[in-house]
Amino acid sequence: MHEGYSKIFVSLDGTEQQDFVLARAIKVAANNGASLVIGHVIDSTALESAGSYPVDLVNGLEEAFRSSIAKQVEEAEANPDIPSVEVIVRAGRIRETLKDEMLDVVKPDLVLCGARGLSSIKYALLGSISTFLLRNTDCDILVVK
Repeated sequence: MHEGYSKIFVSLDGTEQQDFVLARAIKVAANNGASLVIGHVIDSTALESAGSYPVDLVNGLEEAFRSSIAKQVEEAEANPDIPSVEVIVRAGRIRETLKDEMLDVVKPDLVLCGARGLSSIKYALLGSISTFLLRNTDCDILVVK
């Protein structure tokens, strides 16, 4: 009986810490022989407040994100202990998009995310994605610091 994880989702936010978080996710996936799904939400709230936003802008942001993780994705795909690697990028409000369009669809048994270290004022106003995940998912959460 396999008691490890079989499908791991890592939520990346585009910050400097994402390389470390992705490296940890790759290691956990390999150690468990698990599929790896890499997710990123392009935050559209600022763009929405301006009215509409050009599709080219979102496409450029997606391309920049994919480029920023390309080397690590290639290494994960080459790892024989990771059966599959998928990258999902969506634009939207971070929490809703992450939950509705990614986690509810992928149905992972482990989610990894980074701890951005918001200031106490930003945390009070925005909350954190890791806290959101703890409250709104049915699987294990690993917050990487």
